[in-house]
Amino acid sequence: MSDDVDRTERTRPNVLVTGTPGVGKTATASLIAERLGYRHISAGDVAKQHKCHEGRDEQFDSLVLDEDKLLDVMEGMLEEAASDGAGVVVDYHSCDFFPERWFDLVLVLRARTEVLYDRLTKRGYSEKKRAENMECEIMQVVLEEAREGYAAEIVHEVPSNTLEEMESNVRRVEQWSAQWVQDHAS
Repeated sequence: MSDDVDRTERTRPNVLVTGTPGVGKTATASLIAERLGYRHISAGDVAKQHKCHEGRDEQFDSLVLDEDKLLDVMEGMLEEAASDGAGVVVDYHSCDFFPERWFDLVLVLRARTEVLYDRLTKRGYSEKKRAENMECEIMQVVLEEAREGYAAEIVHEVPSNTLEEMESNVRRVEQWSAQWVQDHAS
């Protein structure tokens, strides 16, 4: 974000919801945005809509992301939200390329392996793609990316195995957001 719309001038926080594919990022981010009246940006959808990719990786059945192009598109969206006094909830399965200054809270969703396996199977993931994502979850790849890329106090690892856990996570973000707004009131 440009210097004139940095985190100190926003009136609402920006939240990143991240985790391995299948942990419930989009559902959680959508619910947070709905409850708080924030804008929801699915980075994967933005990448597809704005052609922020360099083709397809057939081996993993996924797009090869053009990170710079995606960041350029998203920066405008975040600046617009800040100018409008709106908070933003972004969801994506990776987090290491987003600028740290964009987010006030990074929520890393985690799922038990049997839960994740079932979710990825229901999505029709190939054995190779499912195995790769299972390994990423077991090895805590996204959690480590978040811990390496953001200040420790804004990174929160939370379970996302059940609807009750998702609801609890959303309530926690609601409470956190209310405190953030109070702490940053002029």
